[in-house]
Amino acid sequence: MELISSKHLLTNLLVIIASTFTTHSANKGTETPYKEANTVFIRTSCSSTTYPRLCYSSLVKHAELIQTNRVVLTGAALNVTLASAKSTSAVMSAMAKRRGLKPREVAAMKDCVEVLNESVEELRRSINGMSDLRRSNFEMTMSDVQTWVSAALTDESTCMDGFEESEMSIDGTNTKSRVRGLVVQVAQLTSNALALINQLANHA
Repeated sequence: MELISSKHLLTNLLVIIASTFTTHSANKGTETPYKEANTVFIRTSCSSTTYPRLCYSSLVKHAELIQTNRVVLTGAALNVTLASAKSTSAVMSAMAKRRGLKPREVAAMKDCVEVLNESVEELRRSINGMSDLRRSNFEMTMSDVQTWVSAALTDESTCMDGFEESEMSIDGTNTKSRVRGLVVQVAQLTSNALALINQLANHA
């Protein structure tokens, strides 16, 4: 099992990933054997997740940082998920303030944002837990992280319950469909992160 010796590798992932989450464009040049080994590691790790293509595409841009370290891979997956959840929450908060939604729909949107924010907090807890991961506390920490990420996934799954049967629209745009797409991506990223967490736990 590969445990990193310092916190800053996982902690700095949040800054690195947040800054590249929406702006990064992948290099298409020929990979060196070193880089190829990193990408193969990510692809292999992602192959057992529920959404392997999304897993790979969301993590391969960080291959140089991840290398072949399972702990850093898991931290990267959590940070990517956190960045997506925060972005989705911000978009939904802005959408709830726009004209054209009924009061009931606005309330449902705000409830969804509140639940999604709870998911954000659970993901933050898991990242903090991973940054303190040691051989001496491995089993307890991994159990806590699994619990927090599972709770985050549950929060995301229930986010849409308040307006599931309504047909929201603003300026002719199906708002419900857009919200669903945003939340579904966060949930898929969370599911993938949980799968990688389980992999790490099983490789102890």
